[in-house]
Amino acid sequence: MSGSPISSNVRVLPTNNQVKALQTSLRNSSTRREDFIFCADRLSRLAVEEGLNLLPSSPTVVTTPTGSEYEGVQFSSRICGVSMMRSGEAMELALRDCCQSIRIGKLLIKRKNPDEEPTVFYAKLPPDAHERAVFLMHPLLDTGASLLKAVALLKERRVPESSIIILNLFSTDEGIRSILDVHPDVRILTTEIGTACPSHFGQIYFGAR
Repeated sequence: MSGSPISSNVRVLPTNNQVKALQTSLRNSSTRREDFIFCADRLSRLAVEEGLNLLPSSPTVVTTPTGSEYEGVQFSSRICGVSMMRSGEAMELALRDCCQSIRIGKLLIKRKNPDEEPTVFYAKLPPDAHERAVFLMHPLLDTGASLLKAVALLKERRVPESSIIILNLFSTDEGIRSILDVHPDVRILTTEIGTACPSHFGQIYFGAR
């Protein structure tokens, strides 16, 4: 990770031995597929849980079964998920585990040819996505080209830029800057900012190789 923060809108999951061990397994070429999936699901769960901390909340008081009052908090905005097909679908289980009955949309964005801009091939969003905080799930943020297209589409569907939270596992400094240069109010939650993303992630997770 770079020495100074890129933006106050970027949050990196606090690094500890558990997080580092999961990242190591996901980058290790000798990790078995079943172990890879297990580690990816665990790391995704940690990212989702940290992402929930970015949501606005308000104080609330509830009555406990013993009749006493407890001063707590409750989320003050509804949320939905949008996964970038196909690799983003690897993070859906973690989101469903943390957020019961959450609505999840899907975007398929890819290049027709390597030298062309990404194209939207499929877009299915919850009809009220513009009224919710949107967790945009994409494990790898490399150049940021696909996510730029995804954020632009969400804004076209009336989702406020400040309501978009990108949930990510591995990112590059270049990719993050490419997003924030165009969409400065988008928030990004990642577990690692490095020089390269593990491009094999989707292939191993979904058994494509």
